[in-house]
Amino acid sequence: MTSSLHPEWDFAREIRSILLRFVAFAILVANFLLGGSEGAEGTHVAVVVSYFVISIASVAVARYLPGGSWLKTLFVVLDALLVTLLLYAHILAGPITENHNLTTTSLVVAFILLVHVGLKLERRLVLVFAGIVLTSWVSMLATTAVRHHTADAVSLLASFFNQDLGLTVSFGFAVFAIYLLARDHDRTRREALKADQRRLNLSRFFSPLIVSELQERGDAVGLEHRNAAIMFVDLRDFTSFAETAPARELALVLAEYRQLVTQTIFDHGGTVDKFIGDGIMAVFGQPQPKEDDADRALACALDLVDALSDWRNHGVRNGYPALDAAIGLHYGTVVGGVLDSGCHSEFTVIGDTVNVAQRLETLAKSLDTPLVVSSELLARLKGPVPPALWTPQTAVALPGRRIPIDVWYLRREPDAKRMLGRRYDIEGVQTVLQRSSFQSGPPASNVGIG
Repeated sequence: MTSSLHPEWDFAREIRSILLRFVAFAILVANFLLGGSEGAEGTHVAVVVSYFVISIASVAVARYLPGGSWLKTLFVVLDALLVTLLLYAHILAGPITENHNLTTTSLVVAFILLVHVGLKLERRLVLVFAGIVLTSWVSMLATTAVRHHTADAVSLLASFFNQDLGLTVSFGFAVFAIYLLARDHDRTRREALKADQRRLNLSRFFSPLIVSELQERGDAVGLEHRNAAIMFVDLRDFTSFAETAPARELALVLAEYRQLVTQTIFDHGGTVDKFIGDGIMAVFGQPQPKEDDADRALACALDLVDALSDWRNHGVRNGYPALDAAIGLHYGTVVGGVLDSGCHSEFTVIGDTVNVAQRLETLAKSLDTPLVVSSELLARLKGPVPPALWTPQTAVALPGRRIPIDVWYLRREPDAKRMLGRRYDIEGVQTVLQRSSFQSGPPASNVGIG
């Protein structure tokens, strides 16, 4: 398993592993030069030379073929075989004597190579290395016991359960400890990757502050009733445009549109609940309702009216079709939180308020207006309603809903009357967002009718 969180950590760990490998090589050379291999000089020379070649090869692989799982396993197997050969030189290759204890330097090499494998933090590699070394070590001790004592079973067992077996058990304990560390590292890395993926998914729909809040709250975001403002944004005639536009052009237009709408929603503290083709559903008051949800939702909708109008005009100047936007905005009680659907969990809101907001967006298209707001949302405003070319309409029947609703909609204003205000950036091309007269003018205490 390779970490995708911080690749530089994997590289640093590989560097430490390489350095430790050459420390082990230096110990092998010192052991040979200081006479720690009496009676097995040929075997020791073969181990030293082989280990040097393997070390050079491992460095080359780490440099030019990173991430090769089978190559990692191959080098671990070769290291284990060299340790086995070193054990053989001190246990079986020498003359048959009562004293067949290992030298200290030989043990150090075995433990250093174990730590070297442990630094890779992969349980599989630890098990491969330890399995080969321990199996060979115990087998050699058993063979030695048979060679020394063949008279009776008691002397055979006494010869087997000696100081050398204690060293083997110590090595096995070290293996177990390193295995546990590798297992804990795997678990921690999986959890970190899962958290990182969750944050990435949440960042597609929520502003950074809300993502942090959701991360801190963890699973404490179950479904519950709360008040929220729901906004639907949709493009008119986008389906016709999608049927004839080249795929690249379609993707560019849709990406610009989504980026503009999403950023405006985030700027006003809202969340993007979902994308449905060219439709976008936003929520103000999720996951935590606030007193000014309705105010921020209305301010966002008015900003979007201007922003999308300028985006449309910019597109027309560059040869794209005129894509007008329609926005529906409603306030009410919703059921919001994490909706668990088995293999897929979704952070969303459901309820009649959502359905009404979607139908208000459809009504905006039939009224040829960029924005329709329910009277319920205006009644929830903490501040004055921004003065604008508002037009009221009472007892509007919505499809699928028995009770009619009172709405206010914004009469479309000629583009020439708009004042230029702030800027936005799409694909590196700076354009100008306009700020409409109802936002640049002084606040009004009541809804103004143009």
